[in-house]
Amino acid sequence: MSHSNPNYFRLGLFVLAAVGALIALILIFGSGQLFQKTFEVETYIKQSVTGLDNGASVRFRGVKVGQVISVGLTGDIYERDVPLIKRKEYVIVRMMINGDPKQFLGEMDNFVSANLRARVKTMGITGVNYIELDFASLADDHADLGYSWKPEYPVIPSLPSQADELLAGIQKVVHGLGQMNLVDTQKRFDLLITNLNNILAGSGNDNQGLAKSVQELNALLTKINSVTKNAELELLMQELVASAVALRQTITSMQGDTASTIENLKQASDQLNDLSRIASQSPSTLIWGEPPARIQLPNHASQTGAQK
Repeated sequence: MSHSNPNYFRLGLFVLAAVGALIALILIFGSGQLFQKTFEVETYIKQSVTGLDNGASVRFRGVKVGQVISVGLTGDIYERDVPLIKRKEYVIVRMMINGDPKQFLGEMDNFVSANLRARVKTMGITGVNYIELDFASLADDHADLGYSWKPEYPVIPSLPSQADELLAGIQKVVHGLGQMNLVDTQKRFDLLITNLNNILAGSGNDNQGLAKSVQELNALLTKINSVTKNAELELLMQELVASAVALRQTITSMQGDTASTIENLKQASDQLNDLSRIASQSPSTLIWGEPPARIQLPNHASQTGAQK
């Protein structure tokens, strides 16, 4: 036994050293995760979450900020006392988010009011789903899921996944096509084709059709083109140009004569105004030319009158 004690002692030292090294590695490489602050939130989803499991990433605009810690049904957690027929049976996804809980949870209401939403997305072609958190601009188009229980953790409303929205849109289109009256639509389409044929080819009565009208228009244009090439038309155009030149010259000369006539009329008007002014002041000048001389009585006549 005395010879085997050193071997046990060395084995024990080796085990202790290995355990110490393992603890050191955990503290070195996992210290950030061990001492990092986290908090839990949850969201409710009405659609299928196939491919979303515990440990799935939680990302904000592509950056990992946490992970999914549980995926279940609200009926097993909050609706145990509710009859099955009345249960919401939403999918409840609980997430562990990295960050200061006081800072985030204090602003939770503001974030939700700013349209912070959770949505299930697929990572590439692997088919692995994850939770994407983001401020959605179209969040008002989707009503938040209603519930009557008191959540254990803060709730981030959810949006349908893009795949579910695409499938829902396709289903609406298929449903709309199923509601259409294809027979009536076919009849209307046939009537439209018939009317188009009548417009193009004519109905055989007074309607000659668009094609016949185009032919007649081409014939008219051909006749007009042949007329414009006629020599008589060219001579007529030359005579019209010469007449236009002569008319322009006549108008130019008449403009000069008209100006002279207007000047003479102006002078005659001035002279007539002067004559009218003189006649109003001294009408006699119109007959004698000058005012008549003043008549003076003789002196003897004035004296005789005084004696009397």
